[in-house]
Amino acid sequence: MEKQIKQIEKQIEELKSRNQRVESDKAWETSWFRTLSIMLITYAIAAAVFFLIGSQNFFRNALIPTVGYFLSAQSLPALKKWWIKKWYNK
Repeated sequence: MEKQIKQIEKQIEELKSRNQRVESDKAWETSWFRTLSIMLITYAIAAAVFFLIGSQNFFRNALIPTVGYFLSAQSLPALKKWWIKKWYNK
């Protein structure tokens, strides 16, 4: 009986650990820090690519993919809710 209790306690601790990882991953996925970091990286890479291909307004042109990412990132939570409601919760 004591062995079973120890096993159950171990399973509970593993579940707590897993839940903590899942919660931290979710917090990262929805954080503004992540969104802004990706936007800055996108802008820098796009500006470099536009510069290398000879675009005259490479800083301004780099805003296009950056704004595109931002808009898609902001619309995804709404799309996720719709998808879950429409397809997953049947």
